Amino acid sequence: MIEQPSFPTFEERIGYHFQDASLLQEALTHSSYANEHQGKDYERLEFLGDAVLEMVSSAYLFERYPSLREGELSKERAALVCESALAFCAKELRISEEMFLGRGEEAGGGRKRASIIADMMEAVIGAIYLDGGIEAARNHIERFILTKPKSDDQFHDYKSALQELVQEKQGVSLHYELCKEEGPEHEKVFTTAVCLNGRKIGEGEGRSKKESEQRAAYQAVTAIQNGTVCI
Repeated sequence: MIEQPSFPTFEERIGYHFQDASLLQEALTHSSYANEHQGKDYERLEFLGDAVLEMVSSAYLFERYPSLREGELSKERAALVCESALAFCAKELRISEEMFLGRGEEAGGGRKRASIIADMMEAVIGAIYLDGGIEAARNHIERFILTKPKSDDQFHDYKSALQELVQEKQGVSLHYELCKEEGPEHEKVFTTAVCLNGRKIGEGEGRSKKESEQRAAYQAVTAIQNGTVCI
């Protein structure tokens, strides 16, 4: 059986103390470890956390961008909560340090795998929801996921990542193009496309030109990583 550890340092990092620490333990336990120790893994909590994240992020974007249409809101949400975004946000929480992995998964580099880190990020959300309710989950999501794109420093990694991916190829040109700006002066929304040799590979909306460029770069990096865009 899996022992019942405590997570005081991790709880301090996420700013939430669990009444039921077994929920957090479950959220951080990979199926490979659970199979070796006859315990629960994170997958059910991930399912729940994914639903909570979708609801909270949808409400957040609906309120923040009153002029965006449904399709644009869907694209924005997809960029915020996709696998690479969650894995990036999870770096601050250092979830990879807390994982319970089986021997094979550990040896295979599972601790650095973005898909596992992102899944556990959602599982932690599910655990917080069960332990503290929707407001506790909302506070966590807004603090560690939804507000990250407001910071140009956070997005610097995405723009740098895109530039690094592109500069590996010879004769490749990358540029950003402002497509439109909508809304009143105090509530403008900018849309920017990032193009590779004249071909659009990402698009993003934001409250400033810089933010929209960063979101476009993020979408492009995600598309390249997913294989939907080839350089």
